[in-house]
Amino acid sequence: MAKVKYYYDSENLAYTKIKTRKRIKIGYAFLFLLASALFGFLVFVLLINTPYFETPKDRLQAREIENLKLQYSILNKKLDEIDAAADALEERDNNIYRVYFNKAEIPDSIRKAGFRGSDRYKALEGYNNSQLVLNATKRVDKLSKQLAIQSKSLDDILKLAGAKENLLLAIPAIQPVRNENLKRVASGFGYRIDPFTKVRKMHNGMDFTANTGAPIYATGDGVVERADNTASGYGNHIVIRHGFGYESLYAHLSQYNCRPGQRVKRGDVIGYVGSTGRSEGPHCHYEVHKDGKVVNPLNFYYGNISAVEYVAISQMANQENQSLD
Repeated sequence: MAKVKYYYDSENLAYTKIKTRKRIKIGYAFLFLLASALFGFLVFVLLINTPYFETPKDRLQAREIENLKLQYSILNKKLDEIDAAADALEERDNNIYRVYFNKAEIPDSIRKAGFRGSDRYKALEGYNNSQLVLNATKRVDKLSKQLAIQSKSLDDILKLAGAKENLLLAIPAIQPVRNENLKRVASGFGYRIDPFTKVRKMHNGMDFTANTGAPIYATGDGVVERADNTASGYGNHIVIRHGFGYESLYAHLSQYNCRPGQRVKRGDVIGYVGSTGRSEGPHCHYEVHKDGKVVNPLNFYYGNISAVEYVAISQMANQENQSLD
């Protein structure tokens, strides 16, 4: 029961009961309720921001977030390793593989170009760890593009390597007459004295003197295009088309050991030394053509002679003597 309060009325010499107005009571009640609400709100805020009051679900989510951060950290380290390996591969590709096959290098502006479009990663924005996810995603996309470009480059290199092998087999790279059958290199490529007119004129090949019947060898892989005596001055001669713009010609043969259309390999016997056509004696007149132009055969001998032999042949071939045809 609420206490009743009195005050002493000196005029009436009596105690009078104190009466509280109704609106004051309502005000007190309102203030009490307001203070209670504020107190409850403060307690609620403190509870949800204090780790001591975390729910099991909150603790589980916190552990998952920390685990994801750790996984992203490990992923970035792995991306660093892959990035370094990709850079090393690109370095070898540009400075070794593509140089060897005479191909222009792929510039960094193409290898490491980013992706266009500002909204490509928009779906990853707006989260607490968006920047972490964005950086990792961008690095993965960039590496994926680099590896795709590198993969295509290596495919090109493999094709070039296959073509290079065929090219090396096709180049006329050996002497048409072996050293054991060779008497001497009578004349080389360049201006020489014509044996019939005694006039200095261009000699388009090399003359290898040997006994009649000495074997003549194909100097590179190819297909026999001609084996006849219809060309003026060459007598019995053979033309081999090697591909890649190369052709070789063997003239003044005594007889053939091949036929037109036949595929031959470097080192196959295709005919025998003679002195048919416009010739001063038994020898093999040998020419090499590249892209329709006659070139010095001496520049291609690397398949069956030593450095010493090459120097000796070069010295003899460069003498401005009289040719045999």
